[in-house]
Amino acid sequence: MNDIYESYDAVGLAELVSRRETTPSELLDEALKRVEALNPAINAVTMMQEGVARRLIEEGLPDGPLRGVPFLLKDLGAEAIDFPTNSGSRLFAGTRYARDSTIYARLKAAGLVTFGRTTSPEGGIGPTTEAAVYGGPTRNPWNLGRTPGGSSGGAGAAVSAGIVPAAHGSDGGGSVRIPASSCGLFGFKPTRARLPDGPYVGEGWAGMAIDGFLTRSVRDTAVLLDATHGSDLGAPYAAPPLKASFADALNQRGRRLRVAFSTTSLTGQPIDPECRAAVIAAAKLLEDLGHHVEEALPQADTPGMMAAWTRIVACGTALAVDATVAKRGRPLADGEIEGISRGAIAFARTLSGADYLEAVGKIHAYGREMAAFFQDRDVLLTATLAEPPAMIGRFDHRPEDYVDYRMGPGRVFDYSPFAAAFNASGQPAASLPLHWTTDGLPVGVQLAVAFGEDELLMGLCARIEEAAPWFARRPPLRYVAPRS
Repeated sequence: MNDIYESYDAVGLAELVSRRETTPSELLDEALKRVEALNPAINAVTMMQEGVARRLIEEGLPDGPLRGVPFLLKDLGAEAIDFPTNSGSRLFAGTRYARDSTIYARLKAAGLVTFGRTTSPEGGIGPTTEAAVYGGPTRNPWNLGRTPGGSSGGAGAAVSAGIVPAAHGSDGGGSVRIPASSCGLFGFKPTRARLPDGPYVGEGWAGMAIDGFLTRSVRDTAVLLDATHGSDLGAPYAAPPLKASFADALNQRGRRLRVAFSTTSLTGQPIDPECRAAVIAAAKLLEDLGHHVEEALPQADTPGMMAAWTRIVACGTALAVDATVAKRGRPLADGEIEGISRGAIAFARTLSGADYLEAVGKIHAYGREMAAFFQDRDVLLTATLAEPPAMIGRFDHRPEDYVDYRMGPGRVFDYSPFAAAFNASGQPAASLPLHWTTDGLPVGVQLAVAFGEDELLMGLCARIEEAAPWFARRPPLRYVAPRS
């Protein structure tokens, strides 16, 4: 079972189940062994619900495309009756829901065996996962002194360590792509509104947040997206319809694409030499695949977008905390929320309704500026992060200067200057694990395409995976089956 679990992606494991070469119970047993062996080192899996997973199997799993595959939900969003959540916070610890979110219902219908959640930073703010509610930081299997990223850091660490072949995440400013880059995985952010948010949410962070997945193969993400995409009942808006499906897109070949690339940040600032090398190598790979490649930067107000993003997320944080405090009828106690959340709320208190709407308008304007760039180009290639994975502690949530945390020198937007651009514009973007540093840390490259062109991006990612496969690369921290 150890060899099987290591050798197959989620789709492959589901195929083994369908051929009765293994069973859902055997796969769950293997996942649980790996949690027991690996989670003490990485602190990635939380809110375990083994009994729920056993019951799902006993009751009979739906005959979906991922039937029998062990799976984990992020501890933020993906509301589910059977899976209480902390949202990365002591304030929200143990929150339960009366009905399933649409995305969880669709994941369940795909036949997945969900048995727990994965760690996230409080409220999903930040490129690292070190929430106090989990008793310590979540660590990167490639180097335990480094972060696996955030806010889907637990998902990235769990998949990278081999606990599960794929896991749920979400992305409001890079929160799928940052862990993908940090953990040597594939992470895909779809077009705005491609995946459902309801019924608990109409949109997250003015439409910038969306669910997603951390996987070791492109096809796993494609199958997960096919199982979950589409508006839910009463959604405020919808993404442009797909031409076919994400799975069909895996077979796209032959079109010569116009690729722009940048070896700097979107504002022209230098990035780490390892990240720059990753971009140059990826540009050469795309050229070798027959695409037209040239260096170019969008003419868009990225600093203005980032300032607007900072305002919108502060207001979202204040709303979530205030609503919870009001509902329970007693004020916040010391230690219930962390410093960055306190700072975000204090900053939100300085903003008016007009300030908030102005920030949303800035996000919309940025989307138009980015769309103009893609009129003459099909793809933009950048690094995913400006540096290799950060050290644990660099972006923890103890400071209370929220604006400095996001926008100060050497802080979040200097470290992650690329990802939030495509949350703001709503465009699809993906991080691919194409580079490792000399000391063995993964470095991702990001590809983005025009709004609605998810299938084009998925097909390109599949061609790159063929040309430069990464599935067999594993971190130093990995599961070793006990001798029988």
